[in-house]
Amino acid sequence: MKHTLSVLLQNKPGALSRVTGLFSGRGFNIESLCVAETLDPKVSSMTLVTRGNDAIIEQVTKQLHKLIDVIKVTDISEGEYVEREMVVIRVQAEANTRAEVLRVIDIFRGKVVDVSPTSYAVEITGPESKIKAVIDLLRPIGIKEVVRTGTIAMARAPKK
Repeated sequence: MKHTLSVLLQNKPGALSRVTGLFSGRGFNIESLCVAETLDPKVSSMTLVTRGNDAIIEQVTKQLHKLIDVIKVTDISEGEYVEREMVVIRVQAEANTRAEVLRVIDIFRGKVVDVSPTSYAVEITGPESKIKAVIDLLRPIGIKEVVRTGTIAMARAPKK
C-alpha cells in the first residue's frame, strides 16, 4: 500500500541524508521525495512517498522519530489530503502533431513553457493520476524527455 509521509525536520546539513539512510539501511524504497524550507528557515518540510503494509510504515515512523533532526512525522495518507506533482514533458511537435499536442495540454490545463521547431516543452500540475494520464496520451505522439518534481502533499483542513 502506498503511504505519504509528511516529515518536519531541522534544516541542517546531513538531516536529509540521515532520513534517506534510515530507509536504505532497512531496504525500503522511497518512490518520491520532496524537501523544502518552511516559513521558518530553521525547519524543512519533507513529503516522502513509500510503499509497505501498515506494520512496516509504523516501524519506519517510530524509527524516524528517533532521529535527532526529526521534529514531527505524520502519515497523511491515513486521512484526507491534497497532493500535487509537477511534470515538464518535452514532446515531439512536428507540423502534423502540434494541434493534437496543444489539445491534450489544454484538456489537462497545462501550458507550453518552451517551443522549438520540432518540440514543445509542456508543464502539467496535478495528482499522480493526472500526470500518468497525460504521459499515456502524449506517449504515442513522441515523448523526448520527462522531468518530475515528486509528490508534495498536505492534510486537508477539518470541515466543520
